[in-house]
Amino acid sequence: MAGFAVKTVAATALLVCAGAVLAQSANGAGVSNAAPQNVLQLSASGSVEVQQDVLVMHLSTTKEGSDAASVQTQLKQVLDAALTLAKRDAKPQQMEVRSGDFSLYPRSGKDGKIAGWQGRVELILEGRDFSRITTIAGAVQNMTVSSVSFSLSREAREKVEAEAQAKAIAAFKDRATSIAKNFGFSSYTLREVQVNDNGNVLMPYAASARANGGMLKSSMSDSAVPVEAGKARVEVSVSGSVQLR
Repeated sequence: MAGFAVKTVAATALLVCAGAVLAQSANGAGVSNAAPQNVLQLSASGSVEVQQDVLVMHLSTTKEGSDAASVQTQLKQVLDAALTLAKRDAKPQQMEVRSGDFSLYPRSGKDGKIAGWQGRVELILEGRDFSRITTIAGAVQNMTVSSVSFSLSREAREKVEAEAQAKAIAAFKDRATSIAKNFGFSSYTLREVQVNDNGNVLMPYAASARANGGMLKSSMSDSAVPVEAGKARVEVSVSGSVQLR
């Protein structure tokens, strides 16, 4: 996996220094409800950018004809051939193969009556072995690459989440220490804290070659379909309050 860069952003902080609030009870007795004093509310976040390590490629084709059964048969033949080819090199986590959308719908003529049928079938290749996936995508006949996307594997996501969390906590502590000193306090203690996983912000993928219609050409004579992964950013935020001392 490629290296990653760490970014840490600290958000605003609020110091609450409230005085005592006096309230009068119904029987005339005075009651003093003291609000918390010298309590600092703040938040901080930590983010990690990492190379996306899972590739998902959708290959598809469409067929048209006057007879629904004939169109369906053509689609099935294309999909069966693609599955047979792809499954030969399938490997758990490295390249997993499955069928996707299989649709068939009528086309209407000018008179509103059914004039023919059109169908679409899809093959999905997904995994961490980019070379294996793009090579198979380039070898599949009668199908074109309709979409390419990237994501993080569970293991990569968990690793960067832990690192982003550590950076967010460190930023929270540094921020609390700095503000405490600026207000003339020597230290602080935690009152409450919340750690929130804000999820992934995925960067757009990049493909180094495209064909007309936004699809990458795929034929037996082609080499591997060219793709290039982008980066994902995983962010964790920490918020809470501390008692200045």
